[in-house]
Amino acid sequence: MATLLPEILYECSGQAPAPSKDFYQILVSRSEVIIRWWKISLRSEFREARPGELRESHEDFVDDSTLHAQIGIIFGEKTLSYVINLCLGQYDFLERLPESLMLYILTFLDLEDIAQLSQVSHTFQKVCDSDKLWEHIVERSCDRVTPEMRFLAEDLGWKQFFFTNKLQLQLQLRRRRNRQESQDMFLD
Repeated sequence: MATLLPEILYECSGQAPAPSKDFYQILVSRSEVIIRWWKISLRSEFREARPGELRESHEDFVDDSTLHAQIGIIFGEKTLSYVINLCLGQYDFLERLPESLMLYILTFLDLEDIAQLSQVSHTFQKVCDSDKLWEHIVERSCDRVTPEMRFLAEDLGWKQFFFTNKLQLQLQLRRRRNRQESQDMFLD
């Protein structure tokens, strides 16, 4: 299963906490952890400072408590914990699935399950709120989606279209038709 993972498992960059202005990047590949830094300073003694890079294998990184402390300060404890878990081989495969496969899986869930899954992470929130998912849900729940309904759904967004009640949809479709007719008359 690990062979399905991309070469770069995680990447994050940020600025060190004040008063430092230094910029840092952490990159976790399948085999190593790479830390890069750029010294940002107006002081003359740091003007010639070159960017730095430190590479450690996963095993060495897990045992390097000094580096853990630095990463905890710069990126936060959550990032540190996540990177350590990646180095220990504890991957979250579900979040790493291609979006198309995730969408396919989500189409089998109930609406309540989709709502709960959207609260798990930013990745799942993005997928659970995507127009592609809600377009599929609308098509599955309606007998037929007319071109007029499709245009309205694309204007409103498929999720909004799904949760709008039928009377409101009929009113919006009628308004859209009237607008289209008045534009057609104007063009003639």
